[in-house]
Amino acid sequence: MSEPLSGARSPATQPIVLVVDDEPDLLELVSLTLSRMSFRTRTAPDLETARRLLRAESFDLCLTDMRLPDGDGLDLVAWIQEHRPTVPVAVITAHGNVELAVRALKLGAFDFVSKPLDLGVLRKLVGSAVKLRSGTDASTAITFTGPRLLGASPVMEQLRDMIGRVARSQAPVHISGESGTGKELVARMIHESGARRDGPFVAVNCGAIPTELMESELFGHKRGSFTGAIADKRGLVQSAEGGTLFLDEVADLPLHMQVKLLRVVQEKAVRPVGEAREESVDVRILSATHKSLADLVAQGLFREDLYYRINVIELRVPALRERSADIPEIAEAILERLARRASLAAPRISPDAIEALQAYAFPGNVRELENVLERALTLSTGAEITAEHVRLRSSARPAASEPAAPGGSTGPTAVEAGAALGTHLESIERDAIIKALEKTRYNKTAAAKLLGMSFRALRYRIKKLGIE
Repeated sequence: MSEPLSGARSPATQPIVLVVDDEPDLLELVSLTLSRMSFRTRTAPDLETARRLLRAESFDLCLTDMRLPDGDGLDLVAWIQEHRPTVPVAVITAHGNVELAVRALKLGAFDFVSKPLDLGVLRKLVGSAVKLRSGTDASTAITFTGPRLLGASPVMEQLRDMIGRVARSQAPVHISGESGTGKELVARMIHESGARRDGPFVAVNCGAIPTELMESELFGHKRGSFTGAIADKRGLVQSAEGGTLFLDEVADLPLHMQVKLLRVVQEKAVRPVGEAREESVDVRILSATHKSLADLVAQGLFREDLYYRINVIELRVPALRERSADIPEIAEAILERLARRASLAAPRISPDAIEALQAYAFPGNVRELENVLERALTLSTGAEITAEHVRLRSSARPAASEPAAPGGSTGPTAVEAGAALGTHLESIERDAIIKALEKTRYNKTAAAKLLGMSFRALRYRIKKLGIE
């Protein structure tokens, strides 16, 4: 079924896959499957032959077994990362041997498939890999067109570089970082920059789903499986088929759900509530949390085996205080967006305001910066935001390592307290504006004068608070 070892690849032909295995039956099965997909195959029975072919020819994918006569498939994965980094490599592992698969992913493997081969899974894997490979040419390079991570600081350049690298893999990625740093944006960039960009991106906040509904929401259910299940329901995991499943605040998953998620990661299979059989799923798992999973593992609150499965690659999103040089660029972009939303001209931000922002620790990170600038936009009466308009809380913690309160209880964080206070103040502000409008018979100019603010500021607050 495969081509002879000699002969160069001609341009404008079908994609070509190198299959490395010493089992003739498996080689024949894979070659036949790929030929039906209009792919060409070359075969190699050992590492030496595989390296010789990779040096001499161009391939769109290398598919290698783990056990070979003259070495280990992991050795070939490492060799390809060093000598042919643009060629995706996937490994064939024995059923249940997930440890080797995880090691291969850490070395840079694109994905893995278990024996006995599921031909449907194999077809999806090969299709994704070849699609990714086609993006390495300059004319068809994968580009990301959505919202971007702003800032040119070294830590952000490093993060963007890592996003580009992990986008070329199917390995699970865990995104760590404080609240408000932009972890979901990082996840979306990984999805949009990779071979799954045409598939769905399904974001799930694990802390927002009631425990009793979590299994049904994630994995779906069959009609009649419990009271109220009047129809079959497709779970969020199945909704991400062919794309990416982003599990935000994964640390909030209860232990019994962690067991079920582990099976999704290891076996790429899911069983809906009330269903007797599992169904295969083709999703890439990205996860995030602001908590330390390693600490939760040590406390027995998070399964160690799941931790190692979803943390194959870890990306840390830096806190805003670690890249204060990026604040001017971020602040300008936020003000432009807020002003555009309110149909206003974007104000300038003065040097003294920038200096005040850069001197602040921002425990709420970029999310808090946006809240500060939204308030400053309301308070400003002219075309410039000054330090007077930038009102920062003096109680913010100076660093992440501030000691806890006596007794080990930290109480509500500054961010949580600020959020509750903000909601209360908005309610008071809404009532005051409504009363002023009613008193002036809905004359906005007169109402603004009565409230002691500019007409521009009142118009912005009316739109922001949804009063109209």
